[in-house]
Amino acid sequence: MTRLFLAASTALLIAGAAQAEPVSYEFDKSHTLIEARWEHQGYSTMSLQFTDYDGTLDLDLDMPENSAVDITFNLIDGFWVGANQDRFITHLNSADFFETEINPTAHFVATGFATEDGETGTMTGDLTMNGVTNPVSLAVTLNQVGETRDGASKLGFTATGSLMRSEWDMGFAVPYVSDEIELFISTELTAAE
Repeated sequence: MTRLFLAASTALLIAGAAQAEPVSYEFDKSHTLIEARWEHQGYSTMSLQFTDYDGTLDLDLDMPENSAVDITFNLIDGFWVGANQDRFITHLNSADFFETEINPTAHFVATGFATEDGETGTMTGDLTMNGVTNPVSLAVTLNQVGETRDGASKLGFTATGSLMRSEWDMGFAVPYVSDEIELFISTELTAAE
């Protein structure tokens, strides 16, 4: 879900302008969506957005193995699931799910990047949630490479993937509520000053 949130790093997969060393990027949080989706009893598709996150995005477009992606998601007050959802947010914070009193953050660290065409690829990493660490994989597409009005390097990409929440000890209500969680990330990154 969250680290999924990491996808931002896969901008590394891009074959772009030559870079002598990694460049530090920052999330444009007004143009970033980190979302998890699941089926609710077969009736509907629900979603959760992660709204409080930050980390290291040091990207080397020529040699992705020199890049570093390390993102922390602050979970307490860091969920958005829609209006009038206080009861659900309380449940998400409980021991049935994230148990944020004990595990207030989720953490993603990229472990690998692969691309054949420089525009699409895969980013792998370790995601820690609810005190459990498991590998995740995201399919990444480079949307655009450009510059801000101030001339700073700017990247945009989309990443998708899935995970089984029960692997992070969050199996409440499975199979009535789907175990499989679909991840969707769309982000813009700007080179740090």
